[in-house]
Amino acid sequence: MGDPAQIDRAADALSRLVRDIPDFPEPGVVFKDITPLLADPTGFADVVAGLASPGRDRDGQVVVDKVIGMEARGFILAAPVALALGVGFVPVRKAGKLPHATYDVAYELEYGEAVLELHQDALAPGDRVLLVDDVLATGGTARATADLVARCGATTTGFAVLMELGFLDGRAALGDVPLTALLTV
Repeated sequence: MGDPAQIDRAADALSRLVRDIPDFPEPGVVFKDITPLLADPTGFADVVAGLASPGRDRDGQVVVDKVIGMEARGFILAAPVALALGVGFVPVRKAGKLPHATYDVAYELEYGEAVLELHQDALAPGDRVLLVDDVLATGGTARATADLVARCGATTTGFAVLMELGFLDGRAALGDVPLTALLTV
């Protein structure tokens, strides 16, 4: 899913501009630092275009109604993707950060547990939603977010991520929802 040429340009930008930070946030974890990518306007534009490509059909027509970004780095990526597609952006936040009535879901991370929330009125029944995040690891955050989308009566049409950590098999948590990973490590 997605435009192969755009995905290739985005993968090149990721390879050049993302750095590994060992033992962060805890020993044994290798953190993927995207701040150099964000500081490079050409690389960042290529990544936004690559992440937006699964929100379009083969003719370039937009096929989603909303783009969701998960806290926190997903916000940085999903907001410009929503603008590129001409659709609304919806944040999924950690517990207690949204001011209006929310749905919530508890889930496990690769190194802990968390609760995510989504405003109950953020999506309309029948909305088609693209989920955008930085890294797909175990799939817990993506699966939890898809569950929140379903509680609103909307449909997750795809996941788009900068990087998939293939060795953690997060794809298995996504079920049959298509995944576009700009780079698999």
